[in-house]
Amino acid sequence: MDFDVIIGFETHVELKTDSKLFCDCPVDYDALPNTLICPVCTGQPGALPVLNKKAVEYTVRAGLALKCTVNRLSRFARKNYFYPDLPKGYQISQYDKPFCEEGRLEITSGDGQPYAVGIKRVHLEEDAGKLVHSSDSFEASEFSLVDYNRSCVPLLEIVTDHEKNPLRSTLEARAYLEKLRQTLRYIEVSDCNMEKGQLRCDVNISLRPKGSKAYGNRSEIKNMASFKAIGEALEYEIARQRGIIEGGGEIFQETRLFDEAKHLTLPMRSKEDAPDYRYFPDPDLLEIELPDDFVDNIRRSMPELPDQSVDRLVGQYNLPKEDALLLTRDKRVAGYFSACALFVQDRQRLSRWIIKDLFRLLKKSSLSIAQCPVPPEGFSELVNAVTRDEITEKMGRQVLEEMFERGVSAGSVIAEKDLKPIRDLKTLERLVDEVIAENLQVTAKIREGSTKPMDYLIGQVMKKTRGKANPKELAKLIQEKLLG
Repeated sequence: MDFDVIIGFETHVELKTDSKLFCDCPVDYDALPNTLICPVCTGQPGALPVLNKKAVEYTVRAGLALKCTVNRLSRFARKNYFYPDLPKGYQISQYDKPFCEEGRLEITSGDGQPYAVGIKRVHLEEDAGKLVHSSDSFEASEFSLVDYNRSCVPLLEIVTDHEKNPLRSTLEARAYLEKLRQTLRYIEVSDCNMEKGQLRCDVNISLRPKGSKAYGNRSEIKNMASFKAIGEALEYEIARQRGIIEGGGEIFQETRLFDEAKHLTLPMRSKEDAPDYRYFPDPDLLEIELPDDFVDNIRRSMPELPDQSVDRLVGQYNLPKEDALLLTRDKRVAGYFSACALFVQDRQRLSRWIIKDLFRLLKKSSLSIAQCPVPPEGFSELVNAVTRDEITEKMGRQVLEEMFERGVSAGSVIAEKDLKPIRDLKTLERLVDEVIAENLQVTAKIREGSTKPMDYLIGQVMKKTRGKANPKELAKLIQEKLLG
């Protein structure tokens, strides 16, 4: 039996505001447990919430980036359930009147075509605390500790629409999450660091027979915090549900957890629906009316989005789209390229050097572009030296490694190591004649019409010059001497 796979995400993103959503406690992920708390974020009787305006602004910014309709009238609701790390016994969230609805996010689908994933809603809520599970070696027992520092941190929830352009494969699911994280980083509302819990996902998945319009019962996999684990959980769950249906069984709506060690999902509890949470408007918070000028000001100040950045690099600098896509994965890399482009005329060469050579050194040193020891002006100086044939490509790579390791300029390395290319034609001709005489079998193949051995001869001359010859000039000389 063939099935349609329907995948939905409820993505929770911690906003990078200075303070929490309903109190002025600071947000600091490195603080000691329970040192950034107050009566409001720990749910003490009589403590009243006060809404963080910056969190609302970031929510609207995210909604606009995701092509949503921004509702001028919104309100908060109480979502009632008990968790040990939820001190009030309810969560302040949004239900019937979220800030943003009916959006989309364009990704590249499995067949390489553009596909606009439906976004059902973008709403704002408070985060819960954090449970730290441990064991006491003296008592040989397990216990859990509660850290309330995260309680009341602004949390953006982005919900995909399973009816309007749902995700249909694990490949599309990963493409969506990567594009969503990239977009949120571009608009600077969150760092989306999954290791710190700043981006977490609940994954909904169901199967239905191919061609059917009815939706099957879904399983929700809770609190996923890595792309690798999400992919593995989806693959397992698709196979599990397929096996049950083909065996004549029934899929029950439930919440499951993913065991990363065993690579399987396990039942956690029956899946709740909205009535189970007993939503009602929060009596301590007024409805929020967003003035037109508030939303318009955010719209006018929107940063460049990833797709806009790709189009700009292609249009302004004539880059291949494949290069532009690589350079814009990280907004800071796109910024580094743009800063270099102010000083470099050969922008395509600049792009290749960043993608091939600078990326290699950054990866080798486990550094981000923000930690790169070569500033844009210095990198531009190097690329320009290669473009003007002041040094060869091979020399340039040597120079870049020195610049990267020692933080020095390209000019100082070139002068220090005397990396000036050999331009004297008589010297180059003499070296080419030597290599031809030393490799008669290779030269015979070239005279017979084979072009591949040419690279070998060029390499031999380069060895004699210690990389100081221009390979293009050598190729021309060898061709003239052997083929006339």
